[in-house]
Amino acid sequence: MTIHTTATPRPEMNIPAYVPQGNECRLFETAWVRQLPLLLKGPTGCGKTRFVSHMAARLGLPLATVSCHDDLAAADLTGRFLLKGGDTVWVDGPLTKSVRGGGICYLDEIVEARKDVAVVLHPLTDDRRILPLERTGETLEAPPGFMLVVSYNPGYQNILKALKPSTKQRFVAIEFGFLPREQEIAVVSTESGLDEARVAPLVDLAWKFRALKGQDLEEGVSTRLLVYCACLIDSGMPPREAVLAAMIEPLSDEADVRAALGEVARAVIA
Repeated sequence: MTIHTTATPRPEMNIPAYVPQGNECRLFETAWVRQLPLLLKGPTGCGKTRFVSHMAARLGLPLATVSCHDDLAAADLTGRFLLKGGDTVWVDGPLTKSVRGGGICYLDEIVEARKDVAVVLHPLTDDRRILPLERTGETLEAPPGFMLVVSYNPGYQNILKALKPSTKQRFVAIEFGFLPREQEIAVVSTESGLDEARVAPLVDLAWKFRALKGQDLEEGVSTRLLVYCACLIDSGMPPREAVLAAMIEPLSDEADVRAALGEVARAVIA
């Protein structure tokens, strides 16, 4: 596979929109060229997945995205033997397919996966860059065009779902946060079609909610939820109803917390 050492967008490709927060695009490209694994840290809905999609398109690389969950085991990534037409055949998982063919394998919210997943990733995240497949007896060497990217939300961890230091230190890391006010307004307006003057109060309200994280809320309002809210308003829904549906109800199941958020919203949203 040819490695492109520049990140010049290809005009024939549909590249997902992304607003850089710093030097993350250059760092991603350098990590890919130098065959370094990458760890993305940041709150839910701040743009980590969009960033990976954007960079994969810019670099012209296939992208395999895996949303990790409690039941995700190593075999779900590497593959397993399955019965097909009376025969037992080996079927590659998404990680194995990426290692064989090149491209980016992105494991979203890696801490949600079972612990045996980290064991599988370790040989791919050091100088060996190999993927041992015990069930088939193969040891795959990752090609130059393969890149492993994982993400997690440090603010949403507990002691049972923390990424071990021995795992974190196998990656180059980028920390993400929410965009500055003016940039977030522009992004939400572009994504939803709602004009910036009407988006601005929504962003201001989101920052008020984010200030409550760790007190009454486990998570703040994501940029994703802001886009959803703006889409509802752009489609004709009254702003307060849209805020309730897209910015308050998803944040808490506690009636008293939702009521308190509603009071804050009424003070900001006309």
